[in-house]
Amino acid sequence: MRFSRTLAAAALLALAGTAAQAEPVSYAIEGSHTFVTFEALHFGTSTNRGRFDKKEGTVTIDRAAKTGTLDVTIETGSISTGTAPFDKHLRGKDFFNSEAFPTARFVSDKFVFDGDKVTEVSGQLTLLGKTLPVTVKGQRFNCYPNPMLKREVCGGDFETTIQRSQWGMVYGLPGIPDSIKLIIQVEAVKQ
Repeated sequence: MRFSRTLAAAALLALAGTAAQAEPVSYAIEGSHTFVTFEALHFGTSTNRGRFDKKEGTVTIDRAAKTGTLDVTIETGSISTGTAPFDKHLRGKDFFNSEAFPTARFVSDKFVFDGDKVTEVSGQLTLLGKTLPVTVKGQRFNCYPNPMLKREVCGGDFETTIQRSQWGMVYGLPGIPDSIKLIIQVEAVKQ
């Protein structure tokens, strides 16, 4: 019985020591290595693609505690498809209404880890003034010492599919599908 108590006390001390070693680390989204892109079928014949060129945000990761937070803001007016008239239409009231809603924001405090790798981030996406839950799945999450910046950089590829109509973006339905694939390539620099 005494051995069991001693073992339990040792386990509690070990857990307390692990918790004490857990440290959240803050990272700033690095804009030249971070891209938020989308894919949408065009009348069932081809795929329209575009990206948002202006984004900023912060990530905090505690790999020992397997927790994290994320706050990313995207300027909706920075949408770029490579076709100026299409970009103008997407910025207008039919889609992003960038004048009235200049930003979209994704905020999360729910990270899923597999070992040291972030595999899923669940949060709230605010778009067109409406906030709904979204989960993005991760691939290739990695942290490395950046030789140019002389700091740690963490990042990966994340993706999800949303139904744009949930945020009130209904123009062109059903000819233009409701399902929009979001692909997020992200790298963030340790602060």
